[in-house]
Amino acid sequence: MIALLLIAALSTTVLGAITGDYNCTTYATSFVYSPTATICANTYSDAVCKVLYPLASGDPDLAPNADTARPVNCWSGDAGTTFNADMKKAAVANCPKSCGFCCQTSAYNCKNVQCELADNVLVGPVPRLNCATITAAQCLSSQWRTIIAQDCPSACGFCNEGGCVDDVIDCANDISICNAVGMQTFVNTYCKKTCARCSSSSTTAASAGSSGSSCTSYIADSSTVCASWAVNGFCTNTFYTLAQRKAYCATTCKLC
Repeated sequence: MIALLLIAALSTTVLGAITGDYNCTTYATSFVYSPTATICANTYSDAVCKVLYPLASGDPDLAPNADTARPVNCWSGDAGTTFNADMKKAAVANCPKSCGFCCQTSAYNCKNVQCELADNVLVGPVPRLNCATITAAQCLSSQWRTIIAQDCPSACGFCNEGGCVDDVIDCANDISICNAVGMQTFVNTYCKKTCARCSSSSTTAASAGSSGSSCTSYIADSSTVCASWAVNGFCTNTFYTLAQRKAYCATTCKLC
């Protein structure tokens, strides 16, 4: 029964307007875009991206919690008949916001610190925040930025920062403060990234959290179609439980 439900959910006939690729979506009564689906900026101008990846006539722009159909050029080269990996790669690289693929970019595509159980005993680090509820204001807040970078890097696009960010976002506007007399207490606290004051321990901890498990081997996939499921978001979409991912595609999804 579960297998049938998985196949049905991964098909293009599910409820909702999003079809073809379900990455950067969550499931309620239908697939809708996740909070980080459109959080980034396009590499090309928004105007160019609208030409390259046009929405269906009358459709509103992609946005979190909306089920607007993803522009077909974002994932297909033949009007949606088949999935095309090269088309998606170009969309992620050039127009991720317009295609709702921000969570697939390098800044957002990493694992957050997660509680793990082994024989019903809590192991590993415990996140200090609920990564799913982090707001844009928190991403800019001096109170939260360092904690988010270490525990929930994918929520704010901190995946490439190694757990080290400036608590004050405009530190880099004047790097002379890094060596200014009388400013050292300030920069050591608030400008750690710009002034290279990050501790190696925090960077190491963040790297461990963002890369997930330290496993060297994985349980074999029990399904023969994991590769195609993964392309459609099976390994990352919260619609599927961790238990389901492990049961069917542990190796493909890199789960212990």
